[in-house]
Amino acid sequence: MKNTLEGRRLRRAEAAKYLFDTWGISRTPKTLAKLAVTGGGPPYQKDGRFPLYLKSDLDDWVISRLSPSVTSTAELSALKKGMSHD
Repeated sequence: MKNTLEGRRLRRAEAAKYLFDTWGISRTPKTLAKLAVTGGGPPYQKDGRFPLYLKSDLDDWVISRLSPSVTSTAELSALKKGMSHD
């Protein structure tokens, strides 16, 4: 479990801005809201009706979604095929 005293949590709009400003990942607040319902989004906590995100959870979520660095789409395809056979 993460340190709950890690720091200020971000509201959904701030989380979307943080993802773009820090990682170049474009997710709208509405997309983050949908992912909170359907699954697959970053972890969050709630304060009443307000979802709150830790920066470290957002960072971990992005890292888990990124592919390894590659030099070509062929290399990426080969990596994906290798991963599916594990």
